[in-house]
Amino acid sequence: MGHAVGDVLGLAAGVAVSPLPIVAIILILATPRGRRNGSLFALGWLVGLAGLGAVMLAVGGTGGASAHKHPATWVGALKLALGVLLAVFGALQWRRRPRDPSQARLPKWMEAIDRFSPVKIVGLGLLLSAGNLKNAPLTIAAAASISSAGIPVPQQIGALAVFVVIASLGVLAPLAVYLVMGDRARGLLANWREWAARHNVAVLAVLFFVLGLKLVGDGITILT
Repeated sequence: MGHAVGDVLGLAAGVAVSPLPIVAIILILATPRGRRNGSLFALGWLVGLAGLGAVMLAVGGTGGASAHKHPATWVGALKLALGVLLAVFGALQWRRRPRDPSQARLPKWMEAIDRFSPVKIVGLGLLLSAGNLKNAPLTIAAAASISSAGIPVPQQIGALAVFVVIASLGVLAPLAVYLVMGDRARGLLANWREWAARHNVAVLAVLFFVLGLKLVGDGITILT
């Protein structure tokens, strides 16, 4: 299990560093019902990552992800494909990044986030975790690594739980600060929000490219 966890720590860190979800939860915490809605967003985020990872573990279990305690060939092909996808998307993101960080713009839907219903808040957490172009491939790759480690199912679930917790630190940190500090956290969270908003595209581009290359390397290693 320790080996499986070690394999996915880098991928979990890549998911944790997600500027857009961090901005989203900070904006949610600034609303009149921030405590409740922030918790709902975090719940949706956790369920999204855990659900997607569990599906991949089930696919790996039925598809023979581990062959004699070594990753199956299709696991290598999957990682290679996901890595190429991430690296290409990272290069495109880097070319499109604002030259002046102060010109960065957040999605228009964020302007209406204070009017989201609880159901929409949970759905947003699900979307930004399991439906995110960076987080979904990394979660799938992590679950494939765990599934191919040749360990018993209970240990696979434990390794996935560790991945989900670490991958959620970026989202859970603002919520924890808010719950502990209350209104005193507004200034600190505002600074976090401004930094994440300004550097969202550049950070994502670097993460896409670096983690994409890592998955490409892992895939080639398995295939060869």
